[in-house]
Amino acid sequence: MKKYRRSSNKPQPLDNSPESNTAEEIFSEETHRDFKSYIRSISKYVYIIAAAALLSGIFTPLTINAEITTVVYGILTILLGLGGGILIFLAIKNQKFRSIMVLGGSGIMIISVIFIYELAGRSIL
Repeated sequence: MKKYRRSSNKPQPLDNSPESNTAEEIFSEETHRDFKSYIRSISKYVYIIAAAALLSGIFTPLTINAEITTVVYGILTILLGLGGGILIFLAIKNQKFRSIMVLGGSGIMIISVIFIYELAGRSIL
């Protein structure tokens, strides 16, 4: 009958073997960022801004002769609310400042809703 080894019975690699990585090597691999990662992170924000512009009606001044300043304020208001949502989303990952980030994100989203009502001409304050 064959005996099976447990994983705890495996011999540990020596410190000078190539299999063992030091903390410095692992840290340097994690912090290294190349050009592709910068392009990916920039493209995410470009997509978010483009979606906010389309949601706020960027083509409205062309179709019904509305003022462009109202559309720009609408884009900024939607981006403000999106920033609050992102702050709440990041609070999930952060254990240290979770409650502060959730309250701050909720406050930013409430301010965004107030701005939306002000832009629409229906003041809620």
